[in-house]
Amino acid sequence: MSEDLDRLRLVRTAGVGPLTYRRLLRRYASAAAALDALPGLARAGGRSGPLTIPSREDAEREFERAGLARAAMLFVDGPGYPTLLALLDDAPSVLCVQGHPDMLERRAVAMVGSRNASANGQRLAEAMAEELAAAGLVVVSGMARGIDAAAHRGALRAGATVACVAGGIDVPYPPEHADLQAEIARGGAVVAEAPPGTAPQSRHFPRRNRIIAGLSLGVVVVEAALRSGSLITARQAQEAGREVYAVPGSPLDPRSRGANDLIRQGAALVETAADVLAELPEHPGATGMCGPQFGRPGMLLEHPSPPPEAPAASPGTPAQVLDLMGPSATSVDELIRRSQLSPGAVLSILLSLEVAGRVEILPGNMVALLAEAGH
Repeated sequence: MSEDLDRLRLVRTAGVGPLTYRRLLRRYASAAAALDALPGLARAGGRSGPLTIPSREDAEREFERAGLARAAMLFVDGPGYPTLLALLDDAPSVLCVQGHPDMLERRAVAMVGSRNASANGQRLAEAMAEELAAAGLVVVSGMARGIDAAAHRGALRAGATVACVAGGIDVPYPPEHADLQAEIARGGAVVAEAPPGTAPQSRHFPRRNRIIAGLSLGVVVVEAALRSGSLITARQAQEAGREVYAVPGSPLDPRSRGANDLIRQGAALVETAADVLAELPEHPGATGMCGPQFGRPGMLLEHPSPPPEAPAASPGTPAQVLDLMGPSATSVDELIRRSQLSPGAVLSILLSLEVAGRVEILPGNMVALLAEAGH
């Protein structure tokens, strides 16, 4: 339990995102050692103000609040964390899971779509989800109004479903779905990345969407406008190597334009659960995805030390890396080439800069400069 408390403190420290959390645990022997190193890393990155690290009491309160909601905490580097989700570069460092965590390891397909869905769209989503659940799949969605709720209800009639929520596990959203969340938890699972008690805000939903995509072998889009959040989920699924399906709709209905555009871009056209089942891979390897990314080659991780006979490389300075960056994302490989520093030196500098709150490490081995604040 002591190590889990330290892990949670590390996760909740500002400047420690999912990628940095993994790097810190690879670089140091334990979460406690990483916590001890954080102030020095922040100073090395140019942070002048104090770094606020949650106390053990803060972490204990979060565990207690999760317990009151009958939820378990799963860490990306610990037991029980869903294998498929861990394949994401930016998989959540910790998940709060209400219900049955083992559901997150079952073969799953996501279904998402418009909140203001038509009656026909909701009926189709409900029927398709019921058939997919009857075929043994877990149906994953975001518990929003419209298509999400229809998918959950359809799946509940024949099997299990998983709801990924944007706020805290104990803050049902929308509020009228409190009974639906409780029903999902009884037979399936409810998943949150945010701490218990967190009210959902607009910035939380894209992060929620990547969890929906990450838990699933494929994503089915039913009714989505051109600027729909469902298209974000579809894009995240595609970037993660998952299948993308779309149900076609009338070109006269704005709610169908996003799904129709996905089909034009190459998403599989599906009209029934049988269409989805015919296309869905049996396991992640069938889509060409590599093994768990905790230590996968190509991740933003510490490079191995040079052999003893190699000359010592210059450790470099943060300015040598910062001068090459801007607010637009830059490839870490490009920074290594342009800075003329060793890969290990650049990665160490980036680690200290993120802890200092000066850069943001992004999936795909990318990094971006943040606005100077609080330093």
